[in-house]
Amino acid sequence: MTCKRLYILTLMLTSFVLSSCKKLVEIDGPTTSVSSKNVYNNDATAVGAITSLYVNLSNGNPIDPQELSGLSGIGGLSADEFDYYLGAGNAGPALYYQNALNSVNIYNGFWGNTYQRLYVVNAALEGLGSSTGLTPAVKQHLLGEAYFMRAFYYFYLVNLYGDVPLVLSTDYTVNAMIKRSAKTSVYNQIVADLKAAQSLLSDGYLSGDGKMPYPLGSEERVRPNKWAATTLLARTYLFMEQWANAEMQASMVLANTSLFQLESLDKVFLKNNHEAIWQLQPTQLGFNTQEASIFAMPPEGPSGFNPVYLSNELLKDFGTGDRRKDNWIGSVNANGATYYYPYKYKVKRSSLTDAPVTEYSTVMRLAELYLIRAESRARLGNLNDAISDVDQIRNRAGLHLVKAINPNINQDDLINLILKEKRIELFTEWGHRWLDLKRTNKIDEVMSKVTPKKSNGGVWNSYQQYYPISTYELQSNPNLTQTPGF
Repeated sequence: MTCKRLYILTLMLTSFVLSSCKKLVEIDGPTTSVSSKNVYNNDATAVGAITSLYVNLSNGNPIDPQELSGLSGIGGLSADEFDYYLGAGNAGPALYYQNALNSVNIYNGFWGNTYQRLYVVNAALEGLGSSTGLTPAVKQHLLGEAYFMRAFYYFYLVNLYGDVPLVLSTDYTVNAMIKRSAKTSVYNQIVADLKAAQSLLSDGYLSGDGKMPYPLGSEERVRPNKWAATTLLARTYLFMEQWANAEMQASMVLANTSLFQLESLDKVFLKNNHEAIWQLQPTQLGFNTQEASIFAMPPEGPSGFNPVYLSNELLKDFGTGDRRKDNWIGSVNANGATYYYPYKYKVKRSSLTDAPVTEYSTVMRLAELYLIRAESRARLGNLNDAISDVDQIRNRAGLHLVKAINPNINQDDLINLILKEKRIELFTEWGHRWLDLKRTNKIDEVMSKVTPKKSNGGVWNSYQQYYPISTYELQSNPNLTQTPGF
């Protein structure tokens, strides 16, 4: 899928996907023409409708709590990865950083936009399911992408808000009065959708027309395929504490060495590298990634446009000689201080509209699967194989292998080591740290120490691990309840 093609599709779909999609809870129901069956009777417009979801993610600002791609910054601010320049003048990110959200100041957050995207997904599932005008292979793959994206959105919703409304149709009379569903039910739906996606999606990467696979070695890894669904399923099983299932799903992807291998540290975030499982293609001329624009700090230091920098809590966890610190962290000296910033993405915006694009924002990559399998194996008592997996990551980072530093390591210590490796490997990527603190029940221990530092003596409360929803959402749906504690 070329940048030009993606750009054209964006123009085609913006008016009916983004502008007129109404909120989930409005009683009059969505009027966006993405629900029109005509959209799903033509290969090009059907592909474009699904593509619009990826465009939205790609355009998301990493410190703006609207698109889920904002979790790379907002999740890091909520946890202990970032410090925030309070002189930036943007109250939104500061409230997440200080763990000071409430139903009034949260305004909308990830909730509203994500449910709008889910409406598009549900409309696609309904439209594709009844369509008779699509090429069969296109219809099958787009159905798989839609199931995958529904699971993707719900994975983050349930981890950001706890119990959430499980909306599976476009019936506004139902959706406008819907209640929260238990986390268990949401996770079960995620698993069901991902299994459906696995059965429908292509093994390879398809081009922008949704039909033709790329030749092996020249893939644009920007449309989810079977392996993206399998990766998310492995992660989901990990969060459900189904260790054997998580290990099995991770192993399926790791065994596909013809498509996926660990890359050297300097190549991990380049476009279409072999570690990438799913990436987002930049859609704006002259841009690489939004992460580079916001995270890579200029020589003048932090400002309203570049207000985040890495926390001491994160920096001190890097071991001596860790090559990731050299490759993935930059620094500037400004205003009498040294600021360290994420430098995984290195190419900022260009004034040249025809400048080559070299980096794609990475949503999923192979290193996570080694760490998922390592943790799952460790929790199952298979310490030797768990060590072998985590050593794949440590070896690339230039660190001593596990047995060299602790030849008699026990199960608990190994699990803690794996979690620390995950913290360092995936820092500032899609909120991994924030979500892992919750699922491992370490969040109160960590945040009770961090929150007072971030908010000038503020107090951490356990209920703050989930975000509140806005007063507007509550007023729009009498059956919707606030996140407990707020």
